[in-house]
Amino acid sequence: MTLDIDFVRAQFPAFDMPSLAGQAFFENAGGSYTARPVVERLMRFYTERKVQPYGPYDASRLGGEEMDEARTRLSALMGIAPDELSFGPSTTQNVYVLAQAFAGWMQPGDAVVVTNQDHEANTGAWRRLAERGFELREWRMDPATGHLDPAALEDLLDEKVRLVCFPHCSNVVGEVNPVTEITALAHAAGAFVCVDGVSYAPHGIPDIGSMGCDIYMFSSYKTYGPHQGIMAIRRALGEMLPNQGHGFNGYDLSKRFTPAGPDHAQVAACAGMVDYFDALGAHHGTDAQGCHDLMRDHETALLQPVLDWARRRNDVRLLGPDQAASRAPTVALEVADPAARAEALAAHGIMTAASDFYAVRALEGMGVAPDPGVLRLSFVHYTSEDEISQLLSALDRVF
Repeated sequence: MTLDIDFVRAQFPAFDMPSLAGQAFFENAGGSYTARPVVERLMRFYTERKVQPYGPYDASRLGGEEMDEARTRLSALMGIAPDELSFGPSTTQNVYVLAQAFAGWMQPGDAVVVTNQDHEANTGAWRRLAERGFELREWRMDPATGHLDPAALEDLLDEKVRLVCFPHCSNVVGEVNPVTEITALAHAAGAFVCVDGVSYAPHGIPDIGSMGCDIYMFSSYKTYGPHQGIMAIRRALGEMLPNQGHGFNGYDLSKRFTPAGPDHAQVAACAGMVDYFDALGAHHGTDAQGCHDLMRDHETALLQPVLDWARRRNDVRLLGPDQAASRAPTVALEVADPAARAEALAAHGIMTAASDFYAVRALEGMGVAPDPGVLRLSFVHYTSEDEISQLLSALDRVF
């Protein structure tokens, strides 16, 4: 079975827009196009349900039901219980709130492990715990390859470690880290695990329940939805940590890590993400795992020619693996004047960017100057073979 790319692209209004015609989108790691069901649900909520939800009148009742639907269906897709799902304004905000909770639970001398492969969202808040007397240990990647070696993590683990934080994959290195293996190592040492899935989830929302991690986070605006941060936190841990929400909501796990009220419309619109994945599965005659595999297979086939192009050039340094099967299609390139290259590519209809992409520590860890940073080419399953050809042709012209 192969992915029906025509069906996929028909589910995204962006591909029907005259203003985007002829342009190929290669900055998906910064935010994806939005699926049609999400747009429709968001429009309906703003036009028909934009009232305080969970009241006795129809508009309020229906608004609350749509929010509950999003929670129920999205948690099922993720393999967790509905109350183990928390919505927040962003993943960065979710991490910050969670770090405050851990600071209130841990004891002096306790340690947290972070990596230098991380995006700042999943490392900055944890690192600041050192200012409050907790020990910080850094699991460092190989400076040449960007690889995180699980054996190096074992050397950092002991009875003081309470939490291990790492990315499912980096937004500049791209290598997919073995979450289940790393989680098993951390659990054996008595530590909890927090996984930043922001850069992986766009390529197939994983079954979080089967991976065994205690916390998993991603951003719905990068997974074809509205601008929300999605956090899964297992009940045993969530009930152990101090409440960060309103005092009277402390009994409700789904509200314990949401200090402010949710964005009703965007929470409700998250059900549109599941609408899209359900439609994708129904069209291909498969389930959620089958959709995940279809997406990854399609991306892997399209990614290898891009990696091969980078590998052949002596004026380009590819960060991360050069084999598509072991990485996500997020390709960071160290080149001369990356901003000028991005601008030149735009003239050929390639939408991409150059920056440090909030991965300053990861770039520095690989000997890359965050200023000017890297040229990043990132795509997802709705990218077509024709767009890859357009990209490669533009790269040849620009370089």
